[in-house]
Amino acid sequence: MAQIMVKGSPTSTSGSLPAVGSVPPDFVLVDGSLSDRRLRDWAGKTIILNIVTSLDTSTCAVSAKKFDSEAGKLPSVIVLTVSCDLPFAQGRFCKTEGVSNVITLSQMRDRAFGKDYGVEILDGPLAGLFSRSVVVIGADGRVKYTEQVPENSHEPDYGKALAAAR
Repeated sequence: MAQIMVKGSPTSTSGSLPAVGSVPPDFVLVDGSLSDRRLRDWAGKTIILNIVTSLDTSTCAVSAKKFDSEAGKLPSVIVLTVSCDLPFAQGRFCKTEGVSNVITLSQMRDRAFGKDYGVEILDGPLAGLFSRSVVVIGADGRVKYTEQVPENSHEPDYGKALAAAR
């Protein structure tokens, strides 16, 4: 179990992010066409998992837009923005904000992702949602970088995540 802060209040998450060097757990998440997607769908590619609480929050929106902008410059990197938002809301966000270089995925059907990746918030007002985190997975299928943002209202370290993905 990890501790993060939500607007200054201590909050627990379901565990720890996958360790650097490890093979991360596979997942079943839902894309914008309501199709199930698995991590292995992108085998052999470098992946940035941009894990957010909700695209309806300002910090998560900024994070999604920043990674979208950077993804356009890194054609060999796949950016997956993962949240508990429904695919319809994710699609609306992307259309409204002009986000087109990332793939949004929802935990709509299979609720294991948050637990398996240690990002499910267990208590407080955001219980059941994800803590803001980044996991970079190399083309070899191993974790290259992780960050669970200590204060959920803060942005991740884009520079470190992008450097790990290059």
